[in-house]
Amino acid sequence: MTVSRPGIPVYPTDTDIPIPAQETWPESVHRFPADGLAATALRAAEACGRPLLIRGAPGVGKSQTARAAAAAGGRPFVSAVIDSRTQAHDLMWRLDAVRRLGDAQVLKSGQKLRPEAEYIEPQALWWAIDWASAGRQMATYCAAADIKQARQPSTPKDWTPDTGRAPVLLLDEIDKADPDLPNALLEVLANGGFRLPFAAAEVTASPGRRPLVVITTNEERDLPQAFLRRCLILKLELPETEAAFLTYMREMGERHQRFWAGRCEVLDRAAQRLWSQREEGRRRHEYRPGTAEFLDLAGALANLWPGDAAMQEQQLDLLEQFTFHKTLAAPR
Repeated sequence: MTVSRPGIPVYPTDTDIPIPAQETWPESVHRFPADGLAATALRAAEACGRPLLIRGAPGVGKSQTARAAAAAGGRPFVSAVIDSRTQAHDLMWRLDAVRRLGDAQVLKSGQKLRPEAEYIEPQALWWAIDWASAGRQMATYCAAADIKQARQPSTPKDWTPDTGRAPVLLLDEIDKADPDLPNALLEVLANGGFRLPFAAAEVTASPGRRPLVVITTNEERDLPQAFLRRCLILKLELPETEAAFLTYMREMGERHQRFWAGRCEVLDRAAQRLWSQREEGRRRHEYRPGTAEFLDLAGALANLWPGDAAMQEQQLDLLEQFTFHKTLAAPR
């Protein structure tokens, strides 16, 4: 029997996409840029089976782009935030060494330790590549550990591994990783699978079921050329002209915090101050605040003085010090 599967989704550029809260990610909303560049890059990456590497400064919407792609396509969203200690296998599987050691210490004479496979918990890459086998492995892991509630990524309503679109996998902030990590992922991402360490089995994506892989970098560290060759690359930037920047920030404030709809005078002034601060940072080669800082300021104004525009205006100078000015003064 042939299972019919949906194709690559078309992402709208004229509609707000609600993004549900997932694991530690908060509820949000996103709109793909009207130029269609991000939407096309996502589709092209999936069409050619390559990861999409999204570059840009913090706060320009890199991670949000992956979440929006999952929400718009009715797909599971799986993510892993990378740090300097992350190794390639940490993204595929986790060996519960503490539980295994504890079990070994209480063995009685003649008893054998459980098979190593029962101590393996599937991680983000496993779920994204083969959801069904990850689910079976999680059930085995939970049964052996006497865990009653299996931990696994959430799925959209009515989604199934057989008929729904493949998941969207976000590998966030890969530039924070050890330089060897990107190269260690080359084979996994190119082949769409990996070999399990303690079992004679491989995790592979079935035909037409490879996940959409989105990788982000804040460009704090150069990535290997061999890795870059195997990615499609999208650069996200804030608008470069003042008028476009102010319009963009107003739209972001209204989209993320409905309080500001129709009452944007204070919000516009906050955006003007953000532009000035960014220009000052550019001239001095210092940190330049962005969208995240702007939304923090807008949220503080809206939540602390929701019905008092005069107080919001009065407190703007004070809150700006907490949200926009993040360059540490040089020691004297």
